[in-house]
Amino acid sequence: MTLIQRSPLLEYLAFAGLCRTRIVQSAPAAAGAGIRPDAQSALIVVDVQNGFVSGALAVPDGEQVVPVINRIAPAFANVVLTQDWHTPGHASFASTHGSKPFETTKLHYGEQVLWPDHCVQGTTDAELHADLRLPHAQLIVRKGFHEDVDSYSAFQEADRKTPTGLAGYLKERGISKVFIAGLATDFCVAWTALDARRLGFEAWVIEDACRAIDLNDSLAAAWKQMADAGVHRIRSADIELPG
Repeated sequence: MTLIQRSPLLEYLAFAGLCRTRIVQSAPAAAGAGIRPDAQSALIVVDVQNGFVSGALAVPDGEQVVPVINRIAPAFANVVLTQDWHTPGHASFASTHGSKPFETTKLHYGEQVLWPDHCVQGTTDAELHADLRLPHAQLIVRKGFHEDVDSYSAFQEADRKTPTGLAGYLKERGISKVFIAGLATDFCVAWTALDARRLGFEAWVIEDACRAIDLNDSLAAAWKQMADAGVHRIRSADIELPG
């Protein structure tokens, strides 16, 4: 697999400082082996798609999360995936506005940085990574499909008004604890974790099941902000696996 050494996400974050401005809320990392997910626990796998592994918005070393996620997933009875799922001509695409990627425009919810076309519905770029092995996953949350609103968190669109429906889905099933993996730690993973806490869920981020942008210490800032919100930081070895 060809790796993109300089991801456009790096260019975007360098331009916009989005990780710093969006992550708003450091408490101790949950340490020690022996975490046993129960019926009230769900694994949320964030945006492990071709577009973020080897496509236009690739996270460096993003493919390395796949075997870790595959290894821990059997410990969870409840598994949810998220999938960026943009319409052609999406409002967040530079091409829609005749602009260059990473320029900005004003949308109805505020300033929007314009992206290269990515994760367009029905394209290879939008597909989940082919090596994911999650046959017992019950739900795929498609986000960013409203043509005039971008999306980052698994729980809420970028207008901070439009829910994805995930919170209601989890609460209806008695799920109160979420374990988060995927791409990128200091971006969509962090926003998902912070929204989970805001909505009343306990939240754990599985560090080695994620990869980060880590631009100008954005990763350290994200971990601090997540910890301040009560998000626990663990590694895959802390999770008890079946058998």
